[in-house]
Amino acid sequence: MKKHIALSLTILFFGLSLHAQIDRSHAPKPGPAPEINLKDPQRFEMKNGLKVMVVEDHKLPKVSVQLLIDNPPILEGQKAGVSSLTASLLGKGSTSISMDDFNEEVDYLGASINFGSQSAFANSLSKYFPRIFELMADAALNPNFTQVEFDKEKAKLLTNLKSQEKDVSAISNRVQSSLAYGKDHPYGEFVTEQSVINVTLEDVKQFYTDYFVPANAYLVIIGDVNFKDTKELVETHFTPWTKAVPPSFQFSRPSNALYTQINFVDVPNAVQSEVAVENLVNLKMADDDYLSALMANRILGGGAQGRLFQNLREDKAYTYGAYSGMGNDKYAPASFSASASVRNAVTDSTIVEILGEIDKIIKEPVSEEELKNAKATYIGNFVLALERPETMARYAINMETENLPKDFYKTYLERINAITIEDVQRAAEKYFTVANARVVVTGKGSDVLENLENITFNDKPLQVKYFDKFANPVAKPNYETALPEGVNVNTVLNKYIETIGGKEKLESVASLAMMAEGEMQGMKLNLELKKTSKDQFMQDIKVMGNSMTKQVLNGNQGYIIMQGQRKEMSDEEIKKVKDESMLFPELRYLDSDVSLESIEDIDGKKAYKIKVSEEKYMFYEVETGLLAQVVTSTEMGGQTMTSTISYSDYQEISGIQFPFTISQTMGPQKLDFAVKEMKVNKGISDTDFE
Repeated sequence: MKKHIALSLTILFFGLSLHAQIDRSHAPKPGPAPEINLKDPQRFEMKNGLKVMVVEDHKLPKVSVQLLIDNPPILEGQKAGVSSLTASLLGKGSTSISMDDFNEEVDYLGASINFGSQSAFANSLSKYFPRIFELMADAALNPNFTQVEFDKEKAKLLTNLKSQEKDVSAISNRVQSSLAYGKDHPYGEFVTEQSVINVTLEDVKQFYTDYFVPANAYLVIIGDVNFKDTKELVETHFTPWTKAVPPSFQFSRPSNALYTQINFVDVPNAVQSEVAVENLVNLKMADDDYLSALMANRILGGGAQGRLFQNLREDKAYTYGAYSGMGNDKYAPASFSASASVRNAVTDSTIVEILGEIDKIIKEPVSEEELKNAKATYIGNFVLALERPETMARYAINMETENLPKDFYKTYLERINAITIEDVQRAAEKYFTVANARVVVTGKGSDVLENLENITFNDKPLQVKYFDKFANPVAKPNYETALPEGVNVNTVLNKYIETIGGKEKLESVASLAMMAEGEMQGMKLNLELKKTSKDQFMQDIKVMGNSMTKQVLNGNQGYIIMQGQRKEMSDEEIKKVKDESMLFPELRYLDSDVSLESIEDIDGKKAYKIKVSEEKYMFYEVETGLLAQVVTSTEMGGQTMTSTISYSDYQEISGIQFPFTISQTMGPQKLDFAVKEMKVNKGISDTDFE
């Protein structure tokens, strides 16, 4: 014990002595930038045009291989999707080895091989490298394009497109690129159901023949290899690659909008708005101000410390996150975009705030602190990335394809540290704009459009133009659907009650029990729901058999369990759960103070909108009378969160129609549940609510 005290006093004394010796009246001078020791690849070029780079690195017994074909952008036109199908078919074995045998051997050797439509990647232990390289080369040069696999991959692509029909983020991304570049540009075209249907197996074979060629191909091998042996390996397996060049064609050069404008896409099922402010930039890696442009973007919106994030999330709580991105491209203009997913109510305010932040960084110098933090982030990311072989391969290819000086990466940190506040502002003035920006808003027009049409920025109104989900110009949406004569809240509710079974049948129900299955981020979920007419409610959501969250209400008492922690319900929570525990709330809503608001589009169908409270709205299909959607707003962490539950696939159980597909969307998260079992007046006891 005495030794411990003595040692503590010694450390304390040493610390005080050291503190006394340091002059803290001046900020310490920054040290020199770390020296980046990048090994220069050993190079050779094959007669067919393939350029090969080899970097010997014997620190670990691993090898990384990257093959990249640096062709100009390809316009796929009426057969958009052919490149995706080509990529999905490459790597399914070869003409000499079946797909199953190929995959089994790669897995057995603990390696990985992946393909793009004009690329290939492989990783393995060095002792298995010769065989893995042979398999990769064989699959690349002798692909096994079969009709059976083509039909499977085509069906998968069509299914994915179908699942994205109502995906607000997917719609937003598609429209953004199409409006920025035009549909007749490789960066502006998009894959549709019809364009995929147009693609045949012969089209895939022709695309491969045209573009998987060695003229613009680069092969980088990094790891525990010997150059001489590696060269022999490459020559053995890639000499058969026939010399060829890809077809060339011209495409239009896109330009920015003539003036700053809002391009609005109406998605009636959207529970929040996707907002993106974009413009085109002529930026290449070889440009003198390339790093300054990246630094300006980092300060504006490159991460959680960026101005957009701090403004829209930390200060105003409009969103989970707001970011910006800056591209570079040697073939065509790249794009700059500042974006956020926000609540409908603040869509117009978000646009003004994003434009304001862009305007500010153009007109006013950034602070020393912001620049210092941005530099630190870039330096940290750069140094960490050097540990990854794929990064080194990417750097080696960039050196060859982007016309970069030989010391581009060796002096990277030195040049980052040399960037000044003036450099950042010059880059912002050159690459950002609020005079020719395109503001793409994808959201629910009935909620946001009125406010969008009244936005002004820098004392100028922003014109709103309207587009459909495929970037085609359309007329302004009309949301003023008149309520039919004689329709009121009671007629809507009564139609629903009669449609699902009738008032007498519903009133005979004393309890309901439901079991459903879902999936979230690849994890299987199980939902168990029980409720009775006696204000009893139990909901248990399990992940892999373990309860993730559970709510139990028994009359006037209740509790919540989350991740094993139990919390008693407050009076307010009990009231809300009681509302949820109602077996058929429509019976109670009759002749109450709920109100019929309007008719709206819900997933392409007309629905009556009934206001239950300021926080809750219910939508009933005009044609069928069935409940289609419930939208609820909740305060959470200082933000108003909107939850949308959609109901479909109604099936009859005990003479009553129940929805067997239930989807819940909250922010970026979406849960789809399929009902597996529904019990009426059985399967429940009072012990379920203890």
